[in-house]
Amino acid sequence: MYKRQNEVVKKMTQQYGQIAILIDPEKVKLNENFNLLIQKINHCCVSFIFVGGSTVSAQQQKECIYAIRQFTAIPIVIFPGSHEQIDEQADAILFLNLISGRNPDFLIGHQVAAVPRLRQSNLEIIPTAYMLIDGGTETSVQRISKTEAISQDAFELALDTALAGVMMGNEILYLDAGSGAKNAVPTDWIERIRGEVEHPIIVGGGIRSVHQIESFFQAGANIVVIGNHIETNPEFLDELSAMLAKAKILR
Repeated sequence: MYKRQNEVVKKMTQQYGQIAILIDPEKVKLNENFNLLIQKINHCCVSFIFVGGSTVSAQQQKECIYAIRQFTAIPIVIFPGSHEQIDEQADAILFLNLISGRNPDFLIGHQVAAVPRLRQSNLEIIPTAYMLIDGGTETSVQRISKTEAISQDAFELALDTALAGVMMGNEILYLDAGSGAKNAVPTDWIERIRGEVEHPIIVGGGIRSVHQIESFFQAGANIVVIGNHIETNPEFLDELSAMLAKAKILR
């Protein structure tokens, strides 16, 4: 029988100024350098480690989460590209509804396919309204899901979409410009959506500076997700840690 858990989502709800590191198992090599990266993450102020990607296989997901789990107690949250990426070694899963698109596979298809595995797992399941925001380049999510991102000229559509996600019962809003985005989600969008909802807001994609992160926190984001920039510039973790320490938001 499915039993509701809420420890991870409670943490997301109660605290502002949190950082999640997104690791795509397809983009990392599980070697000594990877182990050192996880240990470095331990010494920063990271609240969550998200794991997943658009085309990650079940085996890649399993091996990556296992490697992370050996070196950290930070909550591991699955950020799935498909129902095949469920793995019980994690602590929670973002149960995503791609509400910015109209592809039924990503609105309900993968969710239904995931149920047999989820019913048998102890994963905390977090209903999440996932919105793709145009970041200036086509993302892998757009290609795989065959959906369009919301234009940065269409704030009212974005707001209505976010509110629809909340009204449908999702507990989290995830605004994502996508991996490798040229442009991040506009800061004023975060602030204006925050003015309309009390739900936790996660923001990701196109983030390359602590200044951006600070502005997102000030605008009302609960969690900022860093992915590509860590993969190419691990030293950014030091800047991140220093920024959060200065702001006295250390967890």
